[in-house]
Amino acid sequence: MASIYTAALMEHNAHPDYKYVMDDPTCTHDGVNPSCGDELTLALRLTGDVIEEAAFTGHGCAVSQATADMMADLVTGETVTEARRLTALYLDMIKGRPLTAEERADLDEAAELESIARMPARVKCAELAWRTLERLLDEQLKQA
Repeated sequence: MASIYTAALMEHNAHPDYKYVMDDPTCTHDGVNPSCGDELTLALRLTGDVIEEAAFTGHGCAVSQATADMMADLVTGETVTEARRLTALYLDMIKGRPLTAEERADLDEAAELESIARMPARVKCAELAWRTLERLLDEQLKQA
C-alpha cells in the first residue's frame, strides 16, 4: 500500500503557503473533525464568481493541514463553479472512485492522496478542508 505521507503532503504541511489570517475576507467558515480534533477556519475573497484568494488557519494532523493548503492552492484563481467541480472530484476520489488521467491532472498534487481512500481512519482528516469549502460555497449560494 502506498504511503499517504508523500513528499507533496509533507512539504505542504511543513511549509504551507496559504495558512494565514486573511485581511477582509468575503466569507469564512469553520470546519471541525470531532473524531480527532482537527480544526480550521477557511477564508475566501471572492470577486464576482472568482476565488481571488483562499487562506486557512487552524491546527490538526499533517493530513488535515496539508490538504487544506493543497485545496487553497488549487482553488485560488478559479471560479466558484470550477471549485465545486474540483471539490466533488476530490471527495469522490477520497471515497475510492478511481481517477482518470485527466482528473488526476485537474487535482494536481491533491491526486497524490488517492490512497487515503483505503485508510478509513484518515478519510475525515483528508476531507475536512474540502467539506468546509463545500459548506462555505453553499452558504454563499443561499445568500446570493
